[in-house]
Amino acid sequence: MAPSTSKEKMKQVSSGNYISDDIAFFILSKLPVKSIKSFYCVRKSWSLLLENPNFFKMFRDNLISKSHPLYDDACLILNQYLRSDDYWKLYFLSGDKFQNRVLLLMEFFVYVALIIMVLKILLWNPEIDQVKVIPSGIAELPPKVRSEIKLHGFGYDHVRNDYKVIQHVDMITFNITPWDVVKQEPFWEIYSLKTRLLVADNDAYLNGICHWCAQANSKMKFNLVSFDLSNEVYFITPFPLEGMYDDFGFSVQVLNGSVAVILKDVKDMSFHVSILGELGVKESWVRLFNVDPFPIQHSTEPFLACIPNPTGAWKEGNIFFRTPNYELACLDLTTGVIEEIGVRVENYCCQMVVYKKNLLSFGVADN
Repeated sequence: MAPSTSKEKMKQVSSGNYISDDIAFFILSKLPVKSIKSFYCVRKSWSLLLENPNFFKMFRDNLISKSHPLYDDACLILNQYLRSDDYWKLYFLSGDKFQNRVLLLMEFFVYVALIIMVLKILLWNPEIDQVKVIPSGIAELPPKVRSEIKLHGFGYDHVRNDYKVIQHVDMITFNITPWDVVKQEPFWEIYSLKTRLLVADNDAYLNGICHWCAQANSKMKFNLVSFDLSNEVYFITPFPLEGMYDDFGFSVQVLNGSVAVILKDVKDMSFHVSILGELGVKESWVRLFNVDPFPIQHSTEPFLACIPNPTGAWKEGNIFFRTPNYELACLDLTTGVIEEIGVRVENYCCQMVVYKKNLLSFGVADN
């Protein structure tokens, strides 16, 4: 028998290592969006992977159902206000149907994300019942100058072992009368709990771990702003639809570990859920769900007719909404099933956030 030539050996190895599209799709469907797009050039059949309905279903199911460390040993905190009680209330929610509720706090003025706003910004760790007061500004205001501080988030800087708070400051000067107003350029402040310093940043947008909606120079254009607490750099990502702002409402959420924007069409009351694949890249938005309006029990209105924005998101594709009956409901995006969870809410008076227990003091960095 004649020995095999090098070309024949190469052919045997190539055929033996060939991976079918079915197997490749199964593997690729478990990757994040940015990684999937890097494989577009490998095979012609992969160049439009996310437009392939079979692959897209596998990708979406994996994204929503996969276990994410964000939710390990986590629970939900409900921030609720009812005019009849005239109180803000914070609850721990747990259980398969969120039936377990523990009242944490009752206050007249409470702002969520574990930040309480009265006249100052406070950070509160409910696990160890510690409160930290954040200074209101970098300097005392001169006469006839008023500031408006908007809180955009806080988080942990793992590089410096530090907590940071991001706030936006508008400065308004009254020359003679309240009608004679000069508005100065706004700026950002980043407060470090470790150094106890506020750093002014005149670059109007920041990027990274904290994400929020921001209005661009054009009043009809909005972007996603993301801020990296460690590097203190920013990216701005345009929302996925152009010219949507007259007819769409929007909300930024974290959906099973991915940054997501929920867009509601106010004309037909449908909504769309898209996730971001890469910060700063508009083309990396991937629309996961298109949800048509549908009736809800005990209501004559379409389910989405009276919903301004989602109140929060949870693992495995669960999103919380206020129903037309002013009840808090959980919508499972994967099944389309809605369940009311037995909580009364009011318009713009409810928020839900993911909470993980933290036994570290805010002052741990000082030690």
